[in-house]
Amino acid sequence: MTSKIVGWAHTKFGKLEAEDVEALIAEVTGTALSHAEVDAQDVDGVFVGVLNNGFSKQGMEGALVALNIPELTYTPAVHLENACATGSAALYAAMDFIEAGRGKIALVIGAEKMTAKPVAETGDILLSASYRKEEGDIPGGFAGVFGQIAQSYFQRYGDKSYELGLISAKNHANGVHNPYAHMQKDFGVPFCTTVSEKNPYVAAPLRRTDCSLISDGAAAIVLMHEDVAIDAARAIGFRARIQVNDILPLSRRDPTAFEGARRAWADARETAGITMGDLDFVETHDCFTMAEMIEYEAMGLAEPGKGAALIRDGYTHKDGTLPVNPSGGLKSKGHPVGATGVSQHIMACMQLMDDAGGMQIKGAETAGVFNMGGAAVANYVSILERSK
Repeated sequence: MTSKIVGWAHTKFGKLEAEDVEALIAEVTGTALSHAEVDAQDVDGVFVGVLNNGFSKQGMEGALVALNIPELTYTPAVHLENACATGSAALYAAMDFIEAGRGKIALVIGAEKMTAKPVAETGDILLSASYRKEEGDIPGGFAGVFGQIAQSYFQRYGDKSYELGLISAKNHANGVHNPYAHMQKDFGVPFCTTVSEKNPYVAAPLRRTDCSLISDGAAAIVLMHEDVAIDAARAIGFRARIQVNDILPLSRRDPTAFEGARRAWADARETAGITMGDLDFVETHDCFTMAEMIEYEAMGLAEPGKGAALIRDGYTHKDGTLPVNPSGGLKSKGHPVGATGVSQHIMACMQLMDDAGGMQIKGAETAGVFNMGGAAVANYVSILERSK
């Protein structure tokens, strides 16, 4: 891969004062360029990931970047969307741009302003990532979709509610050390594994602590062609980057097996020439704790129905064999849809540069990142390593 990550910027995730997505984009653009030591006029292409789909009447988000950085006024800019994998879609498009020889430096931004809408309306907007003809009336929005997935999984493999709570507790404990996280609080195992007034069912069997947070936020990455990155202060390279899709309707596939994700991981491992044992940690898409558990199986860490053993045995804990979501994941960090994929890659870069503070996995050299759109419909896997 000829593209290198050489700089980044990240807002705190949460219910932010920023008026709109334009303001969020402005918060990270200049900071990312400064971190990369790149002048705006040297950027050859801008790639902006925002879901929107009703969060704002303002579209054409690619053009918003130049409003804060006038030097980018005449720079080609595009807006991309691929549900919850929107950020990774923007990143991969920028890599395609560089690797096709169309430019040497690209700016990637992921952003979303979600908290200005009522929760019910937000839920309906997010259902655009489902097959509405069949799934559009599921109660509880996307939580309801994953609630049904969890029900199917439990019917086949037994009740794993306790282990889902362990995943939530793990990720919240990790998120305490993430300065960008929406929820920096360790809730503990008893709270996360128990249904209570403060932790009710959202879409049974999923409790509130099983669901990621509705958040605002933005993140940005600067990419360089490897020829230019020679002089960069830092460089993170891709040993693999794979996208695999799956059929959209859940009725046409096994909802308890993320087959597209499994294929993406298998292709990424083959491309990178590694096994899962060669990874030092993984940042994965835990929009719901049920998703993380099934993703363990899609990674090849466990046979179908056996993912619960990994969290029960501490395998995916920060001090375990393969730490998963040392950043706290979407569960603690939050899930501003367009920003998520970019954020996940930044969290991995911070680890690989030994710059992750309290999140740091000692000696981390190789990382896996998994970002998905919809219920494992658009599946992106990156294998990252430090190049400089």
